[in-house]
Amino acid sequence: MTKKAVKKYIPSKKEKYMCTKHKKYFSERLRDWRKEIVRSNNENVVLNNLDDNVSSADIVDQASSQTEKTVELRASNRRRKLINKIDHALRKLKDGSYGFCEETGEPIGLQRLIARPIATLCIEAQERHEKKEKIYVEN
Repeated sequence: MTKKAVKKYIPSKKEKYMCTKHKKYFSERLRDWRKEIVRSNNENVVLNNLDDNVSSADIVDQASSQTEKTVELRASNRRRKLINKIDHALRKLKDGSYGFCEETGEPIGLQRLIARPIATLCIEAQERHEKKEKIYVEN
């Protein structure tokens, strides 16, 4: 399959779950997503370095700049964690466990993976996890 064919192709339930076409589709999608995040992180590093050279005598401007840097740092950390999740999904593609729930071993489902290619739990397991998390937070 050419790269263009992968872009137009959408996995179908009519095909065997996690067949070669599915794996190729998700691999390309995950790799493209990873490249985009890395590119975005690199651009933000350059822009932040340029901002570091500009200092203001106005304390409000300094506080605003510091707040913006804190927000960007948090976003950058989230992107780094996302890259780790993408790398984990790519490893799972290689070992053949991609697309299967880490808790139950059941298929996660194509629609869920298309929406969230780094999903590791099927809907039911995710709901149980979120319910436990909610109960824990409320206590």
